[in-house]
Amino acid sequence: MTRVVKAGRLTFASLAVPNYRRYISGQAISLIGTWMQMTAQAWLVLTLTHSSTALGAIVALQTLPVLLLAPYGGVIADRVDKRKLMILLQTAMGLQALVLGVLTVTGEVQVWQIGLLAALLGVNNAFENPSRQSFMLELVGPDHLRNAVSLNSVLVNVARMIGPAIAGILIATVGDGICFLANAVSFVAVVASLATMDTRALNPSPPAPRESGQLREGLDYVRRSPELAVPLLMMGAVGCLTYEFQVSLPVMARSGLGAGAAGFGFMTAAMGVGAVAGGLLVAAKGKTGLRPLVIASFAFGVTVGLAAIAPNLGLELIALAFAGAASISFMSTGNSTLQLSAEPSMRGRVMALWFVAFQGSTPIGGPIVGWVMAVSGARAGLALGAVTCVVVGLAGLTMLRRASGRYGVLHRAGSLQP
Repeated sequence: MTRVVKAGRLTFASLAVPNYRRYISGQAISLIGTWMQMTAQAWLVLTLTHSSTALGAIVALQTLPVLLLAPYGGVIADRVDKRKLMILLQTAMGLQALVLGVLTVTGEVQVWQIGLLAALLGVNNAFENPSRQSFMLELVGPDHLRNAVSLNSVLVNVARMIGPAIAGILIATVGDGICFLANAVSFVAVVASLATMDTRALNPSPPAPRESGQLREGLDYVRRSPELAVPLLMMGAVGCLTYEFQVSLPVMARSGLGAGAAGFGFMTAAMGVGAVAGGLLVAAKGKTGLRPLVIASFAFGVTVGLAAIAPNLGLELIALAFAGAASISFMSTGNSTLQLSAEPSMRGRVMALWFVAFQGSTPIGGPIVGWVMAVSGARAGLALGAVTCVVVGLAGLTMLRRASGRYGVLHRAGSLQP
């Protein structure tokens, strides 16, 4: 029993921070609504257009602003009070969901409206996400950062288990629009959690002064720092072609497995189940650095490959559960590595580039994956993602060996202490 208690304390260590408990409680409600909206939006687009290419285009519209604007979002995050900025932008997200819900419930929704609202949400995300990512260190401090990032990823995937399953049921019974309206209401919880925090317990980074060239300064800083540049490049490739599950999974459910809306919901939820298990393991025993990131990349590739060849829904759910565990390991390891390696004055800009690599690459990858599936079949999208992970893992392994070789040469020359 003592070991269980000790393991529990280690796994959930960051929950000892009162502000983090408040924050994660609000996020728990909001993220369920977010996953409901993501599921309903994908299904609505497919219902209106019957086109995987159109779905990829909508996803691209939602993520193109991230590619273009998130680096500037990182500059803003380094300059201002992150908590106040998050309150403003989370409120705007709730209003976007409300408008989409009203349009859908009244039967007036059209594809161009979905695209426009998706683009507006993308603009919001480009500024909100860098603030939220870099706010985590201010919230819990360096000792609890890796644990807090992992637990937040677990929460995202608990929501991934619950949200899509609820959305699938609601879509089949009362329609897509209710999912959007429920998401709008859910933002009240996260805004309230941010607004009522004990600001005296926060550890804000000194704001960067307003100067010209700060974006270029951030890019140069990353370019000079291999411990930042390599994980960012790895995530850029994997984010572009593997993390396109909002494009590949609904098409796989509809055309590859004939599973329908409910099947799509359960497929997304299966990834969430695996991600929760993987996230808890990372929270308790995870490590940072390039080596664990390379291992996670290989594991991600193998499990997504199994999902690509699964012959029926049952085996697909099992494969996706393992893929979810590997995906959260890859994401959490990379995120924590960057936050702990970046200088405080640069953290917002570094995490903005992480967000660009993760989601900003979707305007390129989303249409590519959609086109690949339109040409080669539903399974080809997942297969492309699996191959990408393996290639990225091999590239990371090469960089790791080169770094080890340089260390060995310097050590033998006496330039480094034992």
